[in-house]
Amino acid sequence: MGVENSNCTNLVFTYGTLKRGFSNHVLLQDLMRTGDAVFKGTYRTLDKYPLVCGPYRVPFLLNMPGSGHRVTGELYAVSAQGLDRVDELEGTSRGHYERRAIRLMPAGEEEEEGEELLPCAGGLTCAAEAYYAHKSYEEEMWKKNGRKGYEIYSEKEAEGYVKRKDRPQNLSFLDHIRIFISD
Repeated sequence: MGVENSNCTNLVFTYGTLKRGFSNHVLLQDLMRTGDAVFKGTYRTLDKYPLVCGPYRVPFLLNMPGSGHRVTGELYAVSAQGLDRVDELEGTSRGHYERRAIRLMPAGEEEEEGEELLPCAGGLTCAAEAYYAHKSYEEEMWKKNGRKGYEIYSEKEAEGYVKRKDRPQNLSFLDHIRIFISD
């Protein structure tokens, strides 16, 4: 287990392959070892969002509040350096995902009407950031999934997931998304 770092001030909600037990969690394990990330707990979204799968069973959270389900995932506090590494994995500079605000609450608790957003601690709701599908393809991704999403990306939803290194290398990730959407 890593050392708590006071520089871990960025709250990041993970809902897919960055979660424990999934292929990209090795990045967060590495960040925890170096003190650049701290696991905060299992959380779920305060609002409903579509959580869908794209090409190769890659999970995408769509920035369409009010559609889909309240999504369950994991919350991490990450340093600025750690955030740079997660941004790189998520392709934020390449138009794959966008890191944007999201409202959360600890999983298993019900929010109370008008509850104020505070830092995540002791059963309170909070504001964090999540990696949403890029807006350039989110609507098409929602349609391709029959406007149905998941509450959680579990082993069942991940069945058939193909790691990045095992995908055809002659196409970009955005090419894979375009092909998936157009099929």
